[in-house]
Amino acid sequence: MTDPWVALKPGTDPAERVRVLRRAHETFTAVGTVPRLVRSVVAESWRRSARAGVGPDGTASVELTGGELGAYRAEHPLARVMPLFRELMGTFAADGEHLLAVCDAQGRLLWVEGHAATRRRADRMNFVPGARWSECAVGTNAPGTAVAVDRPVQVFATEHFIRRVQPWTCAAAPVHDPRTGRILGAVDITGGDGLAHPHSLGFVRAVARAAEAQLALLAPPKPEEVPLLSALGRDEAELTLRGRRLKLSRRHSEILVLLSRHPEGLTGDQLLCALYAEESVTPVTLRAELARLRRLLGTGLLASRPYRLTAVVESDVTVVERRLETGALTAAVEGYAGPLLPGSQAPAVVTLRERLAGGLRAALIAHGDPDLLAGWAHAPWGEEDLEVWRALAAVRPTASVRARLAGLEAELAAPAGWAPVRTSGATYSQRPLA
Repeated sequence: MTDPWVALKPGTDPAERVRVLRRAHETFTAVGTVPRLVRSVVAESWRRSARAGVGPDGTASVELTGGELGAYRAEHPLARVMPLFRELMGTFAADGEHLLAVCDAQGRLLWVEGHAATRRRADRMNFVPGARWSECAVGTNAPGTAVAVDRPVQVFATEHFIRRVQPWTCAAAPVHDPRTGRILGAVDITGGDGLAHPHSLGFVRAVARAAEAQLALLAPPKPEEVPLLSALGRDEAELTLRGRRLKLSRRHSEILVLLSRHPEGLTGDQLLCALYAEESVTPVTLRAELARLRRLLGTGLLASRPYRLTAVVESDVTVVERRLETGALTAAVEGYAGPLLPGSQAPAVVTLRERLAGGLRAALIAHGDPDLLAGWAHAPWGEEDLEVWRALAAVRPTASVRARLAGLEAELAAPAGWAPVRTSGATYSQRPLA
């Protein structure tokens, strides 16, 4: 197949392809191996779905309804381009007995519109506004997979992970914020086998690009915009300043994170203590770093005596903290792209990193939401988080979750100098480390 993102080769018999994929799906759910005939994008998605604990007989859960859903949609950035989506796709969806769907960056459906009879059929599998259709919740599907891999995706019939979705075919493309590049959500067309045509994939891709262009026109960069510092999940932070994106060195990243949290400023001695664990670093070294940072930022943003920022700099760290403090746990998790500057050893950054991650995981464990716990557990920073896996096993005791928990507990119980070895299923023995 020349394009792995297109579901069917020209001339392929859809009915035969459905049968072949159904057998492949049965093989995977039974023994965990994916036959080579399955497209790589689908095979990788099936594996992610299984690791997240999704079962082939599961269903989507509805998280937002009524006024809560209405308020969330009204504030979402994609609300501004819904008229465009309806203009470009509404007639196509209604005439073709399809559905137009729009989800947020977490795969939560915000709008589902189109042919009335098709909507009634979709209602029976909870393909409705407010339902979570992320990969980690319902497995392989076009809107959820599109935001997971950040690519336009087409999912044909029995390529879907959950069986009740397998009568459907869909194509979706992610939509990005034109200023920051972050994913806002995805636009999707869902219906019958006819949507497996390459044109449907090109169609949603073009609609997504049109939406991004519209968003850029609706919100052009303004000189007075607050600078944005992105430091979560990356060793080198990125600063959006005056319409430019500046990639910072690790040391400059640490300095800006600390100064953004101290609008009153920090003295040279305070910065030295916050940045350097060893006492041999001299004030001259710090002044040289600050001089280089001042040249990078341009005039007016970094002042001295004490060292301080002359304008408010918003950071993704403070956004997550603010959401966590107000009890908006889902929004806090959505904003958490990973540990703060994970490679940094600056004492103050290490303290902040541990406090933020500790606060989030404590809130997740206390709240007990299976989807939020699964998202954390399957992220790189949560793969060995024993307490989170225990909390997940309590609310979603699937075989894969129990097996992973057993492995972690075996590692914890292993004597010094020994490592656990899985002998069968979730059973472990011990072997000496080499």
